[in-house]
Amino acid sequence: MTEVAYSKSKLTVDELMPSVYDDLRRIAYRYLLGEAPGHTLRPTALVNEAYVKLAGQCTEWRDKSRFLAVAARVMRHILVDHARAQGRQKRGLRPRKITLNELTAIGARNWPDLLDLDKALLKLAEHDKRKSQVIELLFFGGLTYEQCAEVLNISAVTLYRELKMAKAWLYRELAPIERTV
Repeated sequence: MTEVAYSKSKLTVDELMPSVYDDLRRIAYRYLLGEAPGHTLRPTALVNEAYVKLAGQCTEWRDKSRFLAVAARVMRHILVDHARAQGRQKRGLRPRKITLNELTAIGARNWPDLLDLDKALLKLAEHDKRKSQVIELLFFGGLTYEQCAEVLNISAVTLYRELKMAKAWLYRELAPIERTV
C-alpha cells in the first residue's frame, strides 16, 4: 500500500484520495475478479461511486487504514446493491464465483457468490461483529494484519484467533451452498 506522511490533524476524503486511489483501484479490481466478463462495473467506476458516497459524508479521517476499511465496506455494498438490481437471483442465474485469497486455506472448492457471502457476513455480524469486521478488513479491504489490528484496536494474537474462528464459521455457513451447486 502507498505510504503517506500525515500530520496529527484529521484528513478529508479529498485530501486522502490522491494517496489511496491506487489502493482503492486494487481493492475494486479484487472485488471484480470473479464477476462475469460482461459485468457493467469496472474498477474505476466502482472507486468513483465509492468516492461520491464517501465525499457526501463530510467525515474527517484519522488515518489511511480506517479510511480504506470504510471505503472497502462502501464498495462491497455498491457491488451487492448492483447485483440485486441486476435481478440475477430472480432470473434463476447464479452469479460467477468470487475468490477470497486466504479462504483457500479452509479448502472450499466452489466459492460463494457475492450475495451469499454478503448474507453470511451479515449473519456473522449478528453473532460477532468483530469477526465480521476482521473478514471485511482483511479480505475485502486489503488491509494488512497490522493495519487491521490497529483499526479494531486489538492485538495481533487476538486478530489471528478471531480470523481463524471467522473463517471456520464462514466455511460452515457456506458449505451447504457449496454442495448444492
